[in-house]
Amino acid sequence: MGPPFLQVDILRKDTMPGHDNLPPISILGSGYVGAVTGAGFANLGHNVWLVDIDPRKIEAVRDGRPPVFEPGLADLFSANKMNLFGTTNIQEAVEHTAISFLCVGTPQGVGGSQDLRQVESACKALGSAVARKSRHHTVIVKSTVLPGTTEDVILPIIERESQKTRGDEFGIGVNPEFLQEGSAVRDFQYPDRIVIGRRDEQTRMIMENLFKPFECPKIFVDLKTAEMVKFVNNAFLATKISFANEIGNLCKKMGIDTSDVFQAVGLDRRINPAFFRSGIGFGGSCLPKDLNALIAHAEELGIEHEILNAVRRINETQPEMMLYLLKRHLPDLKHRRIGILGLSFKPGTDDIRESRAIPVIQRLEEEGAKVIAYDPKAMSPFQKLIPAINYAQSANDVLKADAVLIITEWEEFNYIDYSGKIVIDGRRIDRARETARIYEGVCW
Repeated sequence: MGPPFLQVDILRKDTMPGHDNLPPISILGSGYVGAVTGAGFANLGHNVWLVDIDPRKIEAVRDGRPPVFEPGLADLFSANKMNLFGTTNIQEAVEHTAISFLCVGTPQGVGGSQDLRQVESACKALGSAVARKSRHHTVIVKSTVLPGTTEDVILPIIERESQKTRGDEFGIGVNPEFLQEGSAVRDFQYPDRIVIGRRDEQTRMIMENLFKPFECPKIFVDLKTAEMVKFVNNAFLATKISFANEIGNLCKKMGIDTSDVFQAVGLDRRINPAFFRSGIGFGGSCLPKDLNALIAHAEELGIEHEILNAVRRINETQPEMMLYLLKRHLPDLKHRRIGILGLSFKPGTDDIRESRAIPVIQRLEEEGAKVIAYDPKAMSPFQKLIPAINYAQSANDVLKADAVLIITEWEEFNYIDYSGKIVIDGRRIDRARETARIYEGVCW
């Protein structure tokens, strides 16, 4: 059983006022954002159609299983399987629903820019589906897109393919997501705030009614502003992490524990303690990609982002600190067995996108080390990315190596006896500090 903050609130739909009148929703894209959003609205009583081009994900939805791993999501799917539907056909989903959320990916393209091919493809199919509808349909963009994308790319495609005009025939809005992998279900159910971008009053009313069950501030802005909020949000979080790492590297040199510094600094009500965790940097599907996209977009506009460039540079070089500290104790890594604990970019997910384990393992291989790795959830996807290293059956198997590097702060790593081992810790595992023969924290 997980910690309390990961417990899921399953709602009894028969006690919900107006349950039978809730608008049906289609979700285009069944990844982390789409699956959590869809299950979350189903839990509120909506009939929800999840759409994806991957038939394996849709098969899972039809079986009442989540298409991705996320703590608490299986409970939501199981409890709401009677009003969760899956299809690979956007036309079918749009015909059965009144509102469509666009939740497809926006991966990084050339030079850090956004690759909008998935968005454009989904919008073409969506426009064709809207063309066949006689009733008004609302499109809500939840995919993370740069300011101006909804107005300049998404809207024109839907209008062209549907031969309809935004307004009376269909509406469009922007609703950026703030879901953290590992706590996404909780984040959906209890958001800090909901940002709603709209251009017309009808869309505002529809979205206001849709989000009525949520007791949090609801901020109504224009489309571009809503898109920008997401990027500024992630850029600031990335900045806090890189700032903490730069200060942490300085504290390490001076023999100061950086966590004590930021514990005190974070209590300043103007600053807040969140994301002041020094270590080997941030990864995942959002922060690195969105940071790069914002920098690339600024460059296109002729603006140099000095702070954000520094944030990115610090994050890219921070994993090198692990190798530097390791070589203090094992100067020659050739043929040495080096253990890796943690492959996902953070605990509570099997997502390895931009995981700090990737550059660390690549550098170890360049040094001629023999790598053995373990992760409770992410070994299968990581093995597809880097198949040549050894993968352990348990964390204890990794301890047979000459040294152990801790990349991800999975809870189970706090219950291991590291006695006799050299440990380089990138995530502050107290048990490692207490029991290892030689212990080095990356920033402390």
